[in-house]
Amino acid sequence: MKDFRIEKDSLGEIRVPRNAYWGAQTQRAIENFPVSGITFPAVFIRSLALVKRASATVNRRIGILDVKRASAIIRACDEIVDGKFSDQFPLDVFQTGSGTSTNMNANEVIATRANELLTGKRESKSPVHPNDHVNMGQSSNDVFPTAIHMSACLQTIEHLLPALALLDSTIKRKAKKYSGLVKTGRTHLMDAMPITVSQEMSGWATQIENSITRIKTAQSRLSELAIGGTAVGTGVNTNRKFGKLVAKELSSLTKVKFVEALNHFEAQSAQDGIVELSGHLKTYATALLKISNDLRWMNSGPIAGLAEIRLPSLQPGSSIMPGKVNPVIAESARMVAVQVMGNDTVISVSNALGDFQLNVMMPVIAHNIFQSITLLASVSRLLAEKAIAGFEVNEHQLAELVHRNPIIATVLNPIIGYDKATEVVKKATKEKKTVKQVVVELGYLSAADADRILDPAIMTKPGFIAKGV
Repeated sequence: MKDFRIEKDSLGEIRVPRNAYWGAQTQRAIENFPVSGITFPAVFIRSLALVKRASATVNRRIGILDVKRASAIIRACDEIVDGKFSDQFPLDVFQTGSGTSTNMNANEVIATRANELLTGKRESKSPVHPNDHVNMGQSSNDVFPTAIHMSACLQTIEHLLPALALLDSTIKRKAKKYSGLVKTGRTHLMDAMPITVSQEMSGWATQIENSITRIKTAQSRLSELAIGGTAVGTGVNTNRKFGKLVAKELSSLTKVKFVEALNHFEAQSAQDGIVELSGHLKTYATALLKISNDLRWMNSGPIAGLAEIRLPSLQPGSSIMPGKVNPVIAESARMVAVQVMGNDTVISVSNALGDFQLNVMMPVIAHNIFQSITLLASVSRLLAEKAIAGFEVNEHQLAELVHRNPIIATVLNPIIGYDKATEVVKKATKEKKTVKQVVVELGYLSAADADRILDPAIMTKPGFIAKGV
């Protein structure tokens, strides 16, 4: 038996694998775009199927698609949403800029499966046609941006925001555990005034909380869907209520509030909502990079570094140095962060390259936003569960360093003046003595007053000013 069948489209005949559910247009795209091997993720295929399902439901409800065909299309879409036929969506991300190839891939697979359900045969065009019935009232130009917005919303709500919430709560629990522990603060990587471990970690937590707030604010723009605009935003060949009704149906199917775009010309010619989300993801990525760097520095050593904390030992760190263990989760998070920053550049430039009534960089925009969300969600959970939740503080090291820190002489400024305090710092540093020892030796404070004033713990209290002798 032949391992292929003949399919036809407007360009003529083409051979398609016999067992494939896709048709001629998908096959042409397979042959035209062997670029990267990167395909669209499951969340995007799920969103496409939901758009097709909602469209069939609306078209049946307004009386332009018969019940028999609509029911078969809906059942086929439900199967795809459930994860079946995932191998039937093989197209490369780097394809036609409108995403027409992937839209037609969905149309063809759904039509073929619907026909199989109706007739028992794997027919590609009858009685359900991919363009006339599955794509009824739609265009790739409004379906594809609709699916991008839907996927970004669903990924953010289902995966990213819960991961950030986990990281936030993990940081806060760890900060509470070490709430009274004093350590050396650092500016310019140099010793500065004391702070508590919880104060340091509260900065991390607030960065996460602010990122959660920013990302949530982008959802209102992402909830606007381009569906109903068809080819150029005018809604040609579709019912005037189609976009509103499909958005309402999609809201019911996903339990996420979606609405028809306020302006279809904006919704199809630009992806500003995705750029906004990507910008917030980039901001979070910078926070993640900062937190990861702090963890690496604090963990550095254990002999020749800061050695303030001990991150969990997860795997051997060297193929040649016995016993070496590295901060691998923090390193993974740093790589994710810089990848997301790069993705934001791709998304921003791609959005700016929209021409007139259509952005024709949508597949690469989609790929990069989905990757950014997925990477950030995954590594945030890893950082919470495998790094922050399990690290231990080297309390002895913190105490020793903070008492040897000559910069605590800063609190002497209101009592002995900046110049004398500088003299104390220089002498303490040169002679490797504590500030407390030197200020008493120089006769600027009594031993009792030095003990009272030079307590690192009270220096961490908000608004602390040392009282005079």
